[in-house]
Amino acid sequence: MTTELPPSTILGVSPVIVASAIFIATYAVIITERINRAIVALIGGGLMIVLGVINQQAAIRGIDFNTLGLLTGMMVIVAISRRSGVFQYVAVWAAKRVQAKPWGILVMLSVVTAIFSGLLDNVTTVLLIAPVTLLITEELRINPYPFLFAEIFASNIGGTATLIGDPPNIMIGSAVDLSFNDFLINLAPITPLILAVTLGIIYLVWGHGMHASDEARQRVMSFNEREAITDPGLLIQSLIVITIVILGFMSAHQLGLEPATIAMAGAALLLLLSSLGSNAEEQSAHVHKSFSEVEWVTIFFFIGLFILVHGLEAVGVLETLANGVIALTGGDIALTSMAIMWVSAVASAIVDNIPFVATMIPMIKSMAPTFGGAENLEPLWWSLALGACLGGNGSLVGASANLIVAGYAERAGHRIEFLKFMALAFPLMLVSVVIASIYVYLRYL
Repeated sequence: MTTELPPSTILGVSPVIVASAIFIATYAVIITERINRAIVALIGGGLMIVLGVINQQAAIRGIDFNTLGLLTGMMVIVAISRRSGVFQYVAVWAAKRVQAKPWGILVMLSVVTAIFSGLLDNVTTVLLIAPVTLLITEELRINPYPFLFAEIFASNIGGTATLIGDPPNIMIGSAVDLSFNDFLINLAPITPLILAVTLGIIYLVWGHGMHASDEARQRVMSFNEREAITDPGLLIQSLIVITIVILGFMSAHQLGLEPATIAMAGAALLLLLSSLGSNAEEQSAHVHKSFSEVEWVTIFFFIGLFILVHGLEAVGVLETLANGVIALTGGDIALTSMAIMWVSAVASAIVDNIPFVATMIPMIKSMAPTFGGAENLEPLWWSLALGACLGGNGSLVGASANLIVAGYAERAGHRIEFLKFMALAFPLMLVSVVIASIYVYLRYL
């Protein structure tokens, strides 16, 4: 059996330097967005193994299969559920409840986005809500930008509230065994306030100028939301399975099950239910279609990322960084917590929050001896989750959901400019982090 300890030198160079160089180079290429991030992460992870920073066995142990299983299972469930038309139904229903008034629609769609982002995940939610938003704003003959801006914020704020809402939370929960209920109890209480304050500021910026003619509003009111439901049977099956899965997440600790097991079992159950009554050929086509809608680019990006970060951890880089943070904060838990939240927020606005969180998790874990054990690190985990998820609102590249909305907008002829978005998004993100900081300090510190 080969050892997991890194060699003393690699081609005459310290493994710390080699691992750090691979990681920094990979990160730099990911930021440029010139090459698909999954390709870059897999090449970076491969270099960690080929150059001997870690061996293949260690690399595989570094991959968090709970995170991958949870993401894949939920992606399959959503891929099947969306065919029923339920998400379009909810969006049109919400618009009609406020008599198709622009500001009312913005608030309703933002709330719907936040709720779905917590129950499913924020990336999937914006994939479903953004096209409907563009359709409604086109009928109203109004600028869709404020609506899409608000939905980006709502998706990341809503995703902050639960274990499955945002990939950083999935990673944190899996790494330190925090349950669905832990996130719900500790993070969900502050998200409605953050969303309300965010919408209040958005109203001051755009609310007074939102007007649509009576004729345009009547066009939206004439939409029949029931026509969006293309498969009532699939709708019932999807709602049953999603309810079972969410209840499973809430009872996971008592059941002794991991979130990935629940998500994958839910996906298998929905695949079974939606295939009943079909012949073998139709079932095969259905399964292929469902699996093809999984975001495999994201899954393989995670695989490469986990190997990269495990390489850094193996050579002691992350422990050194953790000790540096502790030295700067004097070992004070409150100062360390606030430092983690604010650094996470600003960094997540500059780069995608997923690789940043992947790097921070083992670094925070190594702080356990300083603060008297892993059980005392809980404020740091909530600070990391809040900082990374909310910080993702700071720029277009801060979170995957932002880029998806920007892509839809550009295809519809409403390009979202990076600097224009950031000019309002970054200060608004800082306001949300201030609220989160006060919450964490008062509740935990």
